[in-house]
Amino acid sequence: MSSNNQNLAMQRIAKLVDENSFMEIGSLVTARSTDFNLTAAKTPSDGVIIGHGLIDGNLVFIYSQDASVLNGTIGEMHAKKIASVYDMAMKMGAPVIGFIDCGGIRLQESFDALDGFGQIYAKEVAASGVIPQICGVFGNCGGGLSVVPALCDFAFIEETKGRMFVNSPDSIEGNRVDKCDTACAAFQSENNGCIDGFGSEDEIIADIRALVSLLPSNNEGDPYTDSCEDDLNRVCSSMAEMKEDPRFLLAELADEHNFFETKASYAKNMVTGFIRLNGMTVGAIANCSVVYDEEGKKAEEFDLALTAKGCEKAAEFVEFCDAFSIPVLSLTNVNGFKNCMCSEKRLAKALAKMTYALSSASVAKVNLITGKAFGSAYVAMNSKSIGADLVYAYPDAKIGMMEPKLAAKIMYPEADASELDTKADEYDKLQSSVASAAAHGYVDLVIDPADTRKYLVAAFEMLYTKYEYKPEKKHGTK
Repeated sequence: MSSNNQNLAMQRIAKLVDENSFMEIGSLVTARSTDFNLTAAKTPSDGVIIGHGLIDGNLVFIYSQDASVLNGTIGEMHAKKIASVYDMAMKMGAPVIGFIDCGGIRLQESFDALDGFGQIYAKEVAASGVIPQICGVFGNCGGGLSVVPALCDFAFIEETKGRMFVNSPDSIEGNRVDKCDTACAAFQSENNGCIDGFGSEDEIIADIRALVSLLPSNNEGDPYTDSCEDDLNRVCSSMAEMKEDPRFLLAELADEHNFFETKASYAKNMVTGFIRLNGMTVGAIANCSVVYDEEGKKAEEFDLALTAKGCEKAAEFVEFCDAFSIPVLSLTNVNGFKNCMCSEKRLAKALAKMTYALSSASVAKVNLITGKAFGSAYVAMNSKSIGADLVYAYPDAKIGMMEPKLAAKIMYPEADASELDTKADEYDKLQSSVASAAAHGYVDLVIDPADTRKYLVAAFEMLYTKYEYKPEKKHGTK
């Protein structure tokens, strides 16, 4: 055990792991360089505490930077300690959790410190898809160090002292901190696409503990991470009334009503996160058009449209689930694409990434159509056409090429209002109804919203042993 129990780096570890389970490694390591009066006596543990512990009985490996030692800067031995954590974690098949509080590269060690950055990057890349990587930013995380949380699978940032940036706010032309603090937790969470949540230190540590308990320890682990005491046939109330906000739907159908949302502040029109169904961890992606507050009132509204940010968010999440054999559930309620200049610049590529991720994923995939499912936006949202194993739909769902009235206008441009209404009704029955889609084999079952939980539990139970052959290749290119 470490004798240095008073610094913040060790206190954070103590909060994270089960009581008295942390074992420190490399506590006697110090800096080797003596340039510019940098002596070993001034660098206890070389500014980073590493070791292993337990979270709810699950083995994890941890590094926690100590800002009281040379401002937590990364030097040669500092980086080697972090790299050694990754080596051990991959041997043991256990997650790595990193706590960042760093002043950047140690100037006294120059190219040795730069090489250390590269070693950390390389270890993260090697571990990607093998073991989960989770990061908490509790202090500065700037410049090249910002790549570290971006390479992790999940990242959190402390809301007051956490600062993440590639370029500091004052160095950005036309900006200053008091105008727009681009390094603050709120800005980074809403804009950079790699922050899963922000809050107090205790809240972040609690979230990391919850996340570790949801995830398999490695890419050969089992998605059954917990037992289930919840009723498998429990009726899900108010599902039809609240379907615009999938956060409610997912919490309602999950074991014990627990939904863990990822990247909650980024691209809010696409919801991603984890639930358990009969103890099995399931990853969920869902279209969102309304966010309800705690009192059930509408807090935010969005178009039923796919956006570039939303597609990228969903694609990355599905790729993680596929790498760790976590089944994927999609909740579809979409009628097209975001129509604006900004979106047009990136949407095609982002849509391709999401389509590629869902189509290439070999895990169990279930799609639930809760509202509208129109056009190629619907196709990309885990439709049967691109590989969904099962597709369910609510009785009032609409599935087809486009809104019936719009289709009628295109097909009968010379028709008057009365005729258009007649043709729209006809089109709705023949080409947009859930019954018609089911008759053509694109929907496997029409279910009552109240029965959602029992059908999804049964679906993923059936798909547990799924095996899918894929053509041999080095990797895809999207």
